[in-house]
Amino acid sequence: MKHIITVQHTQSVHHTNGMVGSWTDWDLTDLGREQADHIGRKLKDELSGKDVIMYSSDLKRAQQTAEEIAKYLGVKPILRQELRERNLGKCCGKSVQWLRENIECPEKTVDDRLFSDGESRRDAWNRLKPFYDEVMSGSDENILIVSHGDLLSIWNAMYLGLPVESFYKVDIHGAAGGVSHMFVHDDGKHQIKNINDMSYIL
Repeated sequence: MKHIITVQHTQSVHHTNGMVGSWTDWDLTDLGREQADHIGRKLKDELSGKDVIMYSSDLKRAQQTAEEIAKYLGVKPILRQELRERNLGKCCGKSVQWLRENIECPEKTVDDRLFSDGESRRDAWNRLKPFYDEVMSGSDENILIVSHGDLLSIWNAMYLGLPVESFYKVDIHGAAGGVSHMFVHDDGKHQIKNINDMSYIL
């Protein structure tokens, strides 16, 4: 059986200053570091005695979340660009208000890009898919993944066997610090035990 734990990075500076996250490299806030510490403490108890491999987005806010958690697990996060948040192009470094006022193309389909130099949902899906397949086909039994809200919503859809077009009707999106537990049983059945559990940050 394979046990996959996904963690959405904890509170970042961009959550508090009205700026766009995306590929802008924000640090965690002090509260965010404290939240990540709490996640690490709780996961240590749950994963005691188990071998764990840990992957993280290489953007600071996810990497810092992973590093706080890793202190308790005795592992070193493996940084993967595939786990970065969706690239929103020219609005990176701008405010959320600027984004709203300057959208070039409203996202009506999974192929639309808010900005011409950014990623559509399908682009981000295609970026993540090889990593997803690597995790699913690998021999590791306990996998911890630290990433971002939009990217993890794509992971969730893949895990449930939904096509990228499912975003027209379904978006399983979490909040900062949410922890999900997923199990792939020996018969191939995909189970979700917890989805975006916010109790870990407390």
